[in-house]
Amino acid sequence: MNIESAQRRLAESGLGSCFRPRDAEQAGIDYHELRRLEHAGIVERERRGLYRRLDVDFTRFSDIAAVCAQVPDGIICLLTALIVHDIGTQLPRRIWIAIPQGRRTPAVARSHLEIVRFSGLPLRYGVVDTEFEGVPAQITSPARTVVDCFRFRNRIGIHIAYEALDDVVAKRLATRDEIRRVAAVCRAKSLIEPILYSRAY
Repeated sequence: MNIESAQRRLAESGLGSCFRPRDAEQAGIDYHELRRLEHAGIVERERRGLYRRLDVDFTRFSDIAAVCAQVPDGIICLLTALIVHDIGTQLPRRIWIAIPQGRRTPAVARSHLEIVRFSGLPLRYGVVDTEFEGVPAQITSPARTVVDCFRFRNRIGIHIAYEALDDVVAKRLATRDEIRRVAAVCRAKSLIEPILYSRAY
């Protein structure tokens, strides 16, 4: 297999910038072919169980893409969701993801992650599908992100929650009613309602 055919094979695979060996296998690229791609300089092994395509440019979301490839059932949330949605002024060093309650902590470089756990209806409500550099992902919507900022205010700081709320409303990324609906589902209505009434928008 020459480099040209290897590149064509990879381009037709549908794999995003980062992927696991099992993802490559599901896309029709077996272990031996993956090794050939690596030796040809078309992909590189970033760490155990994770490869990166070298024909895809790095973006500001490259680290997020890598995490989503390694934790496909993870949900981008809180401070990382704020960055993606362009809400507020936070620049967190770690990537925030939510995983189902009871799920084992992902075997990812934990120094790069902040993990929270969702369960029941809040696990999926206000969570939307997206992608980063072609890697399928899930992320909390702007309204859900605001509600979560108040729910996890002891971990991120109440000032960040207020900043997120004000910015979301100012940019019309979500309405008060949308935020109320999310708060009700996430059992945070009694927390959010007084705050919404107190803000002079």
